[in-house]
Amino acid sequence: MRTRRLTVSLTAILVLGLVAFDLAISEPPNPFRAPPILAFGSGQASGGAHCAALPN
Repeated sequence: MRTRRLTVSLTAILVLGLVAFDLAISEPPNPFRAPPILAFGSGQASGGAHCAALPN
């Protein structure tokens, strides 16, 4: 029982530390530079995903 508490506590501290580190070094997203979520008929080509890689 004591080992389980120690393991859970260490895992929680590690996860919280990782989240705090990520929040400290990252910048907030800029909604004006984000790509559109749905771009039906906009003329923009899709890219960056495996479904965008059409066979030749």
